[in-house]
Amino acid sequence: MSEKTEKVWDVLMVGAGPASLSAAIYTTREDLSTVLYEKGVIGGLAATTDWVDNYPGFAKGVSGLELAEQLEQQAVRFGAKIEFGEVLNIKDSGKYKTISTTDGDVKAKAVLISTGSDYKKLGIPGEAEFYGRGVHYCATCDGAFYREKKLVVVGGGNSAVQEAMFLTKFAKHIDLVVRGDKFRASDVLIKELDKFPQIQVHMNTTTDEIVAGDDGKVTKVIGTDKKSGNKVDIPTDGVFIFIGLLPNTGFLKDTGIELDEIGLIKTDDNLETNISGVFCAGDVRSGATMQIASAIGEGATSALNIRKYLESL
Repeated sequence: MSEKTEKVWDVLMVGAGPASLSAAIYTTREDLSTVLYEKGVIGGLAATTDWVDNYPGFAKGVSGLELAEQLEQQAVRFGAKIEFGEVLNIKDSGKYKTISTTDGDVKAKAVLISTGSDYKKLGIPGEAEFYGRGVHYCATCDGAFYREKKLVVVGGGNSAVQEAMFLTKFAKHIDLVVRGDKFRASDVLIKELDKFPQIQVHMNTTTDEIVAGDDGKVTKVIGTDKKSGNKVDIPTDGVFIFIGLLPNTGFLKDTGIELDEIGLIKTDDNLETNISGVFCAGDVRSGATMQIASAIGEGATSALNIRKYLESL
């Protein structure tokens, strides 16, 4: 039998984004044996963010990749072990949890789930190519780069309308592109839109392509007016897409862990799920703010609560 199946870890963390890496710094400094399983990129969405300008302590900003690398190095320095593999299931086996992975079963006394969420993508030309360089999914993170600029916001739900209004703090003009013939946002938000003359709404309009100039900077969005069938060119300096989230919780289908209506994990005030000893932090948690700083704070909080849980065993 391999070491992985024999050893019972104090804590196993699913995902190696900012929340888990932060938690691992705390658990390892408490001499709790800690392993993280990551199926993708260490640092999660943060690592793929071109530039982070709102993380405290970096007066000039920091690249997402550098921030992720620093977090990883700090966690590893204190003894955290990072494994590349996918977690397939979590089973409560009484004194410990049995975690099924692509490398076999692993046992741990406590589990922290911080698998994050992915932004839903349009899947159009230019979206992936200009991500972080004109295409964005977080207004709080990147809106300040567009002071006195023109922006396109894509989406018709609460998030799209809220973020369009928020972006008026920076942009001089916003084109809000809505695919359907009516908003999916609440009536209260729709009425609020009337207070923002700098937002022009394009109903029944698809977003087909994001175009950049020779310098690599986004210059326009090409769409289609669904009623007339005519192509629509919308000049812009950047595009913000808010069409929903895809929580990374598919592997929890048969675990009994409670999810909310969109698939985010429900927790109590201690960041513990409905299953004792299974905690959650970061963007995959219902009620999370989707900010790196918040995820790191939740990671630290969950680590302290995990320590209390382990002391109670």
